[in-house]
Amino acid sequence: MKSEGRGGFRDLRVWQRAKILAVAIYKLTEEGRLAKDFGLRDQMQRAAVSVCSNIAEGDERGSDRESVRFFYIAKGSLAELITQLEIARDIEFISDQQLHPLEDECIQIGNMLGALIKARS
Repeated sequence: MKSEGRGGFRDLRVWQRAKILAVAIYKLTEEGRLAKDFGLRDQMQRAAVSVCSNIAEGDERGSDRESVRFFYIAKGSLAELITQLEIARDIEFISDQQLHPLEDECIQIGNMLGALIKARS
């Protein structure tokens, strides 16, 4: 799960990808009809930021047990984000072409988190 870099959580590829996803969600929610729906926009941004934030916090915790708890919270935030993306698509705020790559990335990050949880359990 780790790559070369600064050390700590920043070296976790899953954190790196989750941070990129959060930036992509911010960019997505600042355009079109989604930008005007403050409730959904804010929920999506919070869920996306929660993923990388909980990975970082979990990795910095003193025990694997504590770390795993935060990694599970991150997985829950991914599920929230997928749900919100699908709602945005269903109400035609985003297209299938916008949804699918983001949804696929959420699934891949979830799989990476699952492997990290297994390794730390």
